[in-house]
Amino acid sequence: MPLLFHGSEAMTLGVELELQIIDSKTKDLAPGSPKIFEKEVRRDMEKQIGTIEEIGKDLGFEFASAGSHPFARYSDRIPYPAERYTYLIDRNKWMARRLMIFGVHVHVGMPDAHHAMAMNNAMMPYLPHLLALSASSPYWQGKETGLASSRVTIFEALPTGGHPCTFQTWNEFETFYDSMIASKSITSIKDIWWDIRPHPDLGTVEIRVCDGLATLRETVALVALVQCLYSWFDRRFREGERFSPPSYWILRENKWKASRYGVEAEIILDSTGKTNLLRNELETLIQKLEPISESLGCPEELSDISRMLHYGLGYERQQRVYDKEGTFLAVTESIVQEFKRREPLFWE
Repeated sequence: MPLLFHGSEAMTLGVELELQIIDSKTKDLAPGSPKIFEKEVRRDMEKQIGTIEEIGKDLGFEFASAGSHPFARYSDRIPYPAERYTYLIDRNKWMARRLMIFGVHVHVGMPDAHHAMAMNNAMMPYLPHLLALSASSPYWQGKETGLASSRVTIFEALPTGGHPCTFQTWNEFETFYDSMIASKSITSIKDIWWDIRPHPDLGTVEIRVCDGLATLRETVALVALVQCLYSWFDRRFREGERFSPPSYWILRENKWKASRYGVEAEIILDSTGKTNLLRNELETLIQKLEPISESLGCPEELSDISRMLHYGLGYERQQRVYDKEGTFLAVTESIVQEFKRREPLFWE
């Protein structure tokens, strides 16, 4: 049956931040969300952060934003008391219990289903770029993983998480969705946790591949990059260009490279196996998008991507602190302080 897409105003933006709630004394994760939500947190991102910081201070909590907590153990966590989370843990057992990870999701408004599928496919080659820029989970349960982003590897264990299935048309996606519902593999679109997905209920394409970025300034820069990319795709689409998703092996391999090496990954550019350093690809991309950022009124925000590349990304800064201090407590304290500062440590 048709999957109704509730179209929204084109290219509008919505951002979800998954914050770490940290005990002010121990620096471990703390089950503070029920107490905080009782205080009616506002939606506006800047105002919301200030509000929850004031609430958290009174309750003995601090906050951080990164793909993983450096030393907390998922076995010690208390799930938020909601029916949906109870269902997910019951269905997915140990795999769901391990989801002690934190990301940033960016929604972009789409006027209709067919436009959404085109824009979904257009963004797929750039998912490694977004992952590498946001990568901030090199440590997991007190272990050095050797990865820039360990968060994405945890999500991939879920049957409907990780790499997206690819479709040429919205009708193909509808057929897939109907089969998943009929087989009870999912109960709604919310059970599809791909790195990118159409979200028909909200009328958006939702990018889910990103780790939580340590600072608001970096988050805004990443959102500006997403906005510029979609504006670029939209213009090309309206001029008659059509977008096909990349080959699945390229999609999978490039994601692995970005999660392992961050911006130093050699990503695959085409089906012949041609590669280039992701850092170089990003620098070229930023230059290409500069005129679009001017038209959208976000040139300063986009230029912060270049600053991130120059001064060091989240995973690099965490590694820098660990190399100097030698403790995961020091790493945790650094991401707490960065969140408070709203911009990264080590920036000039």
